Amino acid sequence: MSKFKFKKLLIWEKALDLGEDVNLLIENFTKKEICNLSSQLLRAIDSVALNVSEGSIGQSNTGQNKFIGYPIRSLAEVVTCLHKANRRNYITQNQFEKYYDESFYLMNMKLAFRKNLK
Repeated sequence: MSKFKFKKLLIWEKALDLGEDVNLLIENFTKKEICNLSSQLLRAIDSVALNVSEGSIGQSNTGQNKFIGYPIRSLAEVVTCLHKANRRNYITQNQFEKYYDESFYLMNMKLAFRKNLK
């Protein structure tokens, strides 16, 4: 039995998985991007799971609804970073499409979750 409510949420688990995948993805970025795009991408993807967990603790549905909006915005930031990485040829088109699709799927999960909170 989990003591934390967020551990039961599939969206939290999926956000963790995507974060770990993106962490591996940035290993191919150039050294000059370590403090730039790769750092921004990691902060954005990590904030997705972090905000889901934060919003699930001691929150009413209204409060949780507010926190679910944060990771949705963070996913938009992730997608923009993926576009930049693709344009700069740090990732392949196939990698871009894979992570873009996973981000889109996770965003839709979060939107459905938020709709059920109302």
